[in-house]
Amino acid sequence: MPERIVPAGDSAWLIELADRLDPDVNARALDIAARIQAARLQTVSDIVVGYRTVMVHVRPLVEAKTPVRPILDRILAEPRPADAAVPGRLVTIPVCYGGDLGPDLPEVAAFARTGADEVVRRHYAREYRVYMVGFVPGFAYMATVDPAIGAPRRRTPRLRVPRGSVAIASGQTGIYPAETPGGWNIIGRCPVRPYDPGREEPFLLRAGDRVRFSPIDVKTYRSSTEWGDV
Repeated sequence: MPERIVPAGDSAWLIELADRLDPDVNARALDIAARIQAARLQTVSDIVVGYRTVMVHVRPLVEAKTPVRPILDRILAEPRPADAAVPGRLVTIPVCYGGDLGPDLPEVAAFARTGADEVVRRHYAREYRVYMVGFVPGFAYMATVDPAIGAPRRRTPRLRVPRGSVAIASGQTGIYPAETPGGWNIIGRCPVRPYDPGREEPFLLRAGDRVRFSPIDVKTYRSSTEWGDV
């Protein structure tokens, strides 16, 4: 699929890149978003990066006088330098796996036809890329999960997933930053807040970051949790 720009209603443009989940494609999306941001266009009100897309929200009244489309065309035509640095940090996040904090771990182990300890090992053995943040504030979609433990979404979603839950759905993993409905397989709990509006930097993770999980025991979790409800 060729790269293209399509209208998204009367107040946004959607830049679509290659139709696949790929770190290079996502890196190009981040690069395009950064160049649009650097242009400081009065017409643009927000820029949202997806797996393989960039949504550019515009102010319709300003857009009518100063169209942004020609500028987006020019930016899209510029190739991303092969040696361009990818923004992002390496973030290590503690997780208490299994038990009451990871109720779906046995089901994921059954899917993988292995023991729960091996599921845990395979989950924290990998470094994950944050492809996008969405769903609710602070929910980072991270990939790629080891295919052996990549259990599909639950057939019946839960009405309430505890905040801090670390979960798997096929090739992705994520941390629920708030108590919400959800259908991913919960394998553990994280003691730190992915999103806290009271922090100087509210978001723990941003698109382009790299994440490693570090296992902790229940005692450590309960002594270090930021949730205040254990």
